[in-house]
Amino acid sequence: MFPRARRPQLPSWGIPLLYAGIAVVLGFTLPRLETTRLLPGVSATVSPQVAIALYSTVGSGMLAFTGIVFSLSFVMVQFSATAYSPRLVLWVARDPVISNAIGVFTATFLYSIAALSWVDRAGSGKVLFYSLAVAVALLVASIGMFVALIQRIGMLQIHSMLAFTGNQGRRVIENMYPPLDAPVETVEPAQFATAPVTQTLVYTGRPRALQAIHLPALVAHATHCGGVVEVMACVGDTLLEGTPIMRVFGGRPVVSKHAWRTAFELGDERTFEQDPKYAIRLLVDIAIKALSPAINDPTTAVQTLDQIEDLLRRLGLKRLEIGAFRDGTRALRLVVQFPAWADFLTLAFEEIRMYGATSVQVMRRMRAVVTDLIATLPAERQAPLRHYQERLDATIARSFADDAEKMEASVADRQGLGIPR
Repeated sequence: MFPRARRPQLPSWGIPLLYAGIAVVLGFTLPRLETTRLLPGVSATVSPQVAIALYSTVGSGMLAFTGIVFSLSFVMVQFSATAYSPRLVLWVARDPVISNAIGVFTATFLYSIAALSWVDRAGSGKVLFYSLAVAVALLVASIGMFVALIQRIGMLQIHSMLAFTGNQGRRVIENMYPPLDAPVETVEPAQFATAPVTQTLVYTGRPRALQAIHLPALVAHATHCGGVVEVMACVGDTLLEGTPIMRVFGGRPVVSKHAWRTAFELGDERTFEQDPKYAIRLLVDIAIKALSPAINDPTTAVQTLDQIEDLLRRLGLKRLEIGAFRDGTRALRLVVQFPAWADFLTLAFEEIRMYGATSVQVMRRMRAVVTDLIATLPAERQAPLRHYQERLDATIARSFADDAEKMEASVADRQGLGIPR
């Protein structure tokens, strides 16, 4: 049901460095293999002068090309950070295509310089075929990576950024939550908190975000010690020095604190893997920035509400009470806090309602969101939605002095200012 723990990955700077290392090794090894007859001895039909010109042009041109492309990418990312949300643009900046593109460009440059030293080696007048073929292949790969990089930079358009964020939210919702008709299992503290606390894990170190929890590992540790684990921190929380992470009720303290600690994945910022609220958080960031007086773009806020409504509709059809985990014998072993339906609605609506209170377009779109959710979601989701319907009425009554404006802002309209219903 939950996404797997992410495997360790190279940092963004490590990928170009790996490409560079491979290029240097290949540039000095492949020609040596060709000259020692370990590879079929084939000479290129071009003259040494042409090969030297080709290697020199590719090497020098690729170095300048890499600098230009990197500068343009950096400027575009920084510009988009001011337009949308710096937290969202970081995901685009860390796209593997960008680091791999820089790696291929760097590898092409370094390989061309290394292979150049083997042209007309010792006055042989030969140009090694395979070495030249690899240089041409790297040049073609660089062109392909450049095209892919342009496509990725095109994601910085507003509709692409909204779709990207919405897709991340849809993926984590589908992975984490079972259908609404799944059996409900609620756990009260009285079911496990009567036992004595045998272990407590407290965070030490600089502030870091709790990115994911390895639930199978915690269940296995709890089964081994015979207790019940209560995770006190939520995914997405920032852990500070002395923040309690978890405690064990009952059982024996036979699991080391290091083993408990490895079940929690920490990082410098939140991620999407086990945090369905993060996608909504980023969408709300885009909306409220668009509604700021410096930008004043309510249409972007309306487009953001399209994605938010879709995520809420999917969440409303899922069973959100998933915080209890049992072992193979059906004994309770782990209790984790996950956001409830009301928490999602507060995150999705509250700030947009406040910052868009004077926008007729935003009020009409929010009215349509709430109305559509009430019409399509089951009865158990209705009460919080009707509460926000009343909050919208109060906001409109407070923000618009004229009765005609109040009536205009109270209409449900999926386009904001389009076709009222």
